[in-house]
Amino acid sequence: MLDIIKKTILAGLGLISLTREKAEEIAKDLIKRGELAETEEAKFVKDLLEQAEKSKAELEKKLEKTVEAVLTKLNIPTRKEFEELKARVEEMAGQKK
Repeated sequence: MLDIIKKTILAGLGLISLTREKAEEIAKDLIKRGELAETEEAKFVKDLLEQAEKSKAELEKKLEKTVEAVLTKLNIPTRKEFEELKARVEEMAGQKK
């Protein structure tokens, strides 16, 4: 039951913006409603924040892949490719002197 509550909360909150204060507020609300024991509050908050961080990291990876795919599709060089080209141009310019 607690797992379902966590998943519902995480889905509804927008995990990126979950703070410790908000997680503690949610836990206290669940305690008031009798859906969480006071002894489980610290673990609940910790689990909620860990899940939020994990989801945030997964979202960041997905966004990075999407951006890379869009750049590739539009034939736009990545920063790394740009820096490599810049270094080659500078090297070639130095050779001409």
